[in-house]
Amino acid sequence: MSTTEPAFVVITGMSGAGRSTAAKALEDLGWFVIDNLPPGLLSSLAEEAGRVNMATDRVAAVVDVRSLAFTTDLNAAIEELVGRGVGVRVMFLEASDEELVRRFENVRRPHPLQGDGRLVDGIDRERGILREVRANADLVVDTSLLNVHELRKKIVSFFGGEDRPGLKVNVVSFGYKYGLLVDADLVVDCRFLPNPHWVPELRPMNGLDAPVRDYVLGQPGAKEFLDGYEEVFGIVAAGYAREGKGYATLAVGCTGGKHRSVAMAEQLGARLRERGMDVQVSHRDTGRE
Repeated sequence: MSTTEPAFVVITGMSGAGRSTAAKALEDLGWFVIDNLPPGLLSSLAEEAGRVNMATDRVAAVVDVRSLAFTTDLNAAIEELVGRGVGVRVMFLEASDEELVRRFENVRRPHPLQGDGRLVDGIDRERGILREVRANADLVVDTSLLNVHELRKKIVSFFGGEDRPGLKVNVVSFGYKYGLLVDADLVVDCRFLPNPHWVPELRPMNGLDAPVRDYVLGQPGAKEFLDGYEEVFGIVAAGYAREGKGYATLAVGCTGGKHRSVAMAEQLGARLRERGMDVQVSHRDTGRE
């Protein structure tokens, strides 16, 4: 296939995790999207998209697990596309079992793989089928804590500027006591630094406030950590680029996700921007106390 072939994205993942929302977000960005496409038709879609004069050079297909041969069919289809020179990327959407059960109960619909069993049986079976697909995905998005608007914003941040070169990096601060980020590619721990929580005048502030930021960055080891990790991530980012990975989520954690991780995430984001990376910084757990 020629170098003018459309960009090709496969959207898949857990039922109830937001595939339809992701598809609608891409449509709003001008992508040509086909929903519920059998894996065996991916090659035909790519061939037709390359043959005709489409109004867009970005094509996405939503593929779900209802085919019993889903994993085999999808892997074979993707291998065929790659072999023909198509720049295909796989986005995998997931959510926790508890959140998926809640979503299915809210809409009063059974899980597509539930059969005569319970909702959790269908979810467990689907996770097993999708395990290999998730492991090989280019982008994994955990939607457990996202509403439809937040998921749409995430999709826009990933795909709204595909013409810009370089790795897209999401730096996210979090609190370990609220759990790890499921979709993080790399996790760094800032709990080796003294906790501003134990300084009375700093406790009500967060890492975006100058007194907290100065306190955290002034601690022994803070600058050395930033210097070292900036260099390490530069090596990792170069490797991602060689492997064709366009997106990376860097999670920065402390105990509560309020002080140290916020300040350090902001600093890491600024340093990576200076290296020419496309960086967004967000703070998952600020305001949760």
